[in-house]
Amino acid sequence: MTKIAFCGASGNGISPLEQIMIKKGFEVYGSDLSFDEGRDQDRKQALQEVGLHIIRQDGSGITPEIATLYVSSIINESNPDVINARKYGIPIKKRSDLLCELFSQYQKGIAVGGTAGKTTTTAMIGYILDQLGHKPCMINGGMLCNYQDRPGMPNYLYYEDSKYCVIEADESDGSIQKYRPYIGIINNISHDHTSMEKLIEYFSNFANHISHALIINKDCPIASKITSASAKTISFSTKDDRADIYASNIKAVKDGVEYTLEGKVFRLGIIGTFNVSNALAAIAACMAAGIDKFAAAQTLESFCGVKVRLEKIGCSANDIIVYNDFAHNPNKLAASISALKEHPGRIIAMYQPHTPFSVINTRPEMAPALVSSLNREDILIMQEIYELTPKDTISSNDIITDVKKLGHDNAVFFKTREPLKEFILQNARSGDRIIIMGAHDNSLADFSRELLSLL
Repeated sequence: MTKIAFCGASGNGISPLEQIMIKKGFEVYGSDLSFDEGRDQDRKQALQEVGLHIIRQDGSGITPEIATLYVSSIINESNPDVINARKYGIPIKKRSDLLCELFSQYQKGIAVGGTAGKTTTTAMIGYILDQLGHKPCMINGGMLCNYQDRPGMPNYLYYEDSKYCVIEADESDGSIQKYRPYIGIINNISHDHTSMEKLIEYFSNFANHISHALIINKDCPIASKITSASAKTISFSTKDDRADIYASNIKAVKDGVEYTLEGKVFRLGIIGTFNVSNALAAIAACMAAGIDKFAAAQTLESFCGVKVRLEKIGCSANDIIVYNDFAHNPNKLAASISALKEHPGRIIAMYQPHTPFSVINTRPEMAPALVSSLNREDILIMQEIYELTPKDTISSNDIITDVKKLGHDNAVFFKTREPLKEFILQNARSGDRIIIMGAHDNSLADFSRELLSLL
């Protein structure tokens, strides 16, 4: 049996690949610093239950018998696992290399790109295909709520001999350019991770690698200009009835949103107009694959969403609802807050940026996006940047300063979590919606649940 190892085993991008390779019959080992430090124990247990051999991230588990070491994008040459792999001459590959290798094995590969919404859209397509009996392989960066009762982490689907493979194609490191999809989706393009020039280059190259159909968001001014030299284009929109797939009469309903598609009314069990846009992208992709669009839309009515994607954690006894969300760039933050604004009640929005670079890179757009989505009575709270180091000269407080300069005085900064928690508990009132936002820090989900229990 071939032995392979993964460094960064707890990660959203690595963990579905580990589970699929176990299903394929490989002997799979995985290390993660969070496991060594006693964090992410629920993920550790879930992965062990499906056959992952956990090793410490000190290099000791990387032995000459390992055929390949796969690493996440944040792992560098100083990592002990990488050092030992180099010592033994073990090939080291990126997560995206394995994802590309798996993706290329399927007859109809569907790759979902975009700076927002790709996790949910990928999950929607996988769910539609699965429910309609097409038995797809799906590799995602989020946990599907519909599959929480399965063993392991519910961020993948795998059936042998499927012709479909659905993946979330990441633009943050440029790896989206590696894939050669049958169907490709560009949900949107907004400032995130790198310069706009680079992002447009990445998505343009991606589009030119598509062989059958490019699904494009007509409502995004930048994405709508992307074309493919090798594939037909199918557009979708919630605003322009000239699009190939168009949703009208969108309205918020209790715990969801309703829309009309070519005279037929459908409902999603997740909130937000932006999720109607995600649904249209998924329906268009399935239509391009030969599936009836109305059957796809009907199937999505039982789709329960993705963990930490505007996930409703619960409602307190005094009618305060707590949400957890992976939002981490200006457009995503504004979209999530705006989705909550479609329903009554004051917003208390907490955001923790994940890296100093993300704050520096998007700072000009951040305060305007937040202020435009908040009412005067809404409260904005920011915690210090998750991966801040002593050498960094930027702070979350700089965004709070920018927000106040634009006239929203209900904005506060906290360096640490405990006083932030006390502030929320002291200020929350009946009917509020509290949303906890940020990326990479898995403790944010636990914090959301803790808040709900204390409220």
